[in-house]
Amino acid sequence: MPTLPNNGDRVPDSAIVSATRIRTTLRGDILTGRLRPGTKVNVEDLAERYETSHIPIREALIGLVSEGLVKREERRGFFVAAFTAEVLEELIKTRCWLEERALTESIANRTVKWEEDLVLALHWLSRTDRYTDAARQQLNPGWEERHKQFHQVLISACGSSLLLRYCQEVRDRVDSYRFITESANPAPFEARPDEHRLIADAALAGDTSTAVELLMQHYRQTLEIITATFAAARPERDAAGSGEERMEAMKGGA
Repeated sequence: MPTLPNNGDRVPDSAIVSATRIRTTLRGDILTGRLRPGTKVNVEDLAERYETSHIPIREALIGLVSEGLVKREERRGFFVAAFTAEVLEELIKTRCWLEERALTESIANRTVKWEEDLVLALHWLSRTDRYTDAARQQLNPGWEERHKQFHQVLISACGSSLLLRYCQEVRDRVDSYRFITESANPAPFEARPDEHRLIADAALAGDTSTAVELLMQHYRQTLEIITATFAAARPERDAAGSGEERMEAMKGGA
């Protein structure tokens, strides 16, 4: 099953052990699926990993609770928030609301520099393999970065740094669902090779209505693929129980 590369279980000694840095690292681990949905977050283990006290660990986790990435249960501790179809649907709906406005404004404000950046982002995305191996067992971090860059450039001329920040936050949450789903069922994601090109072509032509509709369709199809994979995995998840066992079933584990 495709996985993102594991960069090691310990943070380098030179890392800045602060609540902010820990929060950023944990957020990345959650969004990429390294910390699986439903799993308990052990404060003592994290304190040992980061060579720090419990205080910055708890501060980081409380911050992630406010982002919806971690849940805190009384007398049980912290858990990575579970993935649900309902939350994903809300995220996709919010992403569509935000990026419809962002893309509309970006096209209206387009410049030669923006067009060049978009063409270049599409070029590098199309030339990068989605996986690092022929068996499609390893997701390519380079593809993920260029995919993210394409979507960032697309709306980058909207004129609002606040709107761009909101778009990025929602995009990261949606991508965390995609990482897990693609681990179980990569084929539907690979079957859409022309979508980014069609969106870019419409945006570059100044065809706002078409570009927006194609982008919204792109996100709705992502919702459909992930929801279908969730539904197909539900019997296994129910049989497996909770926490990591549910996620092993979701990922087609042995």
